[in-house]
Amino acid sequence: MFDLPPISVRVTEHQVVTRRCRCGQVSCGAAPDGVIAPVQYGSQITAIILYLYMGQFLSKKRTAQALAELFGTPVSEGTVAAVTRRASGGLTGFLELVRGRIAEAPVAHFDETGFRVAGKLHWVHSASTGKYSLITVHRRRGVKGMDHAGVLSGFAGVAVHDAWAPYDTYTQVTHALCNSHLLRELQAVADLAPTGQPWCWATQAADALLELKELVEAAIQAGRPAIDAALAAEQTQLLRSAVRLGVRQNQARSSKTMARHHALARRILDRYDDYLRFTTDFRIPFDNNAAEREIRMVKLRQKVSGCARTLTGARQFTAIRSYLATAAKHGTTFFHALVQLAEGRPWLPATQ
Repeated sequence: MFDLPPISVRVTEHQVVTRRCRCGQVSCGAAPDGVIAPVQYGSQITAIILYLYMGQFLSKKRTAQALAELFGTPVSEGTVAAVTRRASGGLTGFLELVRGRIAEAPVAHFDETGFRVAGKLHWVHSASTGKYSLITVHRRRGVKGMDHAGVLSGFAGVAVHDAWAPYDTYTQVTHALCNSHLLRELQAVADLAPTGQPWCWATQAADALLELKELVEAAIQAGRPAIDAALAAEQTQLLRSAVRLGVRQNQARSSKTMARHHALARRILDRYDDYLRFTTDFRIPFDNNAAEREIRMVKLRQKVSGCARTLTGARQFTAIRSYLATAAKHGTTFFHALVQLAEGRPWLPATQ
């Protein structure tokens, strides 16, 4: 039987003694590191508050209630807010480090999603690699929000993203478009095909994309540096011919649906290399799912707790989530990272 012993709070009193010398000089003892107020919570309780509130998405009220019931430590909602504010304030150096590491990476993922702040729609932006996560929030979805995140403006590698037009304004970047988004768009076209129609250009295009994905996966598994040229040429020809037919079939653009389908087929032709970049550079994934995973927790927070009340609070949340997500990618648990943050020495990734 695995169990925990009864847990109670330990209160430690530190006495700081002041003495006056015969010469008149007053000397005062120094408090231990981390003791900065007459009464305060220690690093363990602080880390638990952050873990429940930021790591597990409890509300302020439920976080305070959990501390009171589990550990006999009454905590106010104001204390939860104050702890969060201090913790995010200690992450400035960490965030700058992560921002620089992502900007230097050869491949990075980017995405954005809506997030309600003070009753209005704002946008969460994510930039990430396999080792680093940076999540920010801004009033704008486009270039202003991306510039505020501070990565794309100094990034010169391959940016994996969806086909949102503002990404293309960063001309120094090599672009790789998400094929999972593209497959969903092609499926939407196929779903609207007339009943009984034996062939649809979108179905052929999707099948060719999936065949190319399998060729890449097989080559990587076999340790080959490239996919079979003849098989790749066959599938790329099927893809290109299907898309060209899609352009011709919807050339009239006589309805909104036809106009959307024409725009999709035209975009695939115009961004052909960006969609198929994963077939020639195995560092680049087929999709942008890594970026979507970064912002999934933000959507969960909104689902559980509703919108953020202030933009400042939203930015505190995204800063701490960036910290936790990056720590997890390096094998550091949330709680361990939060204890270090509460002690005033935030966890930092090892120097490259």
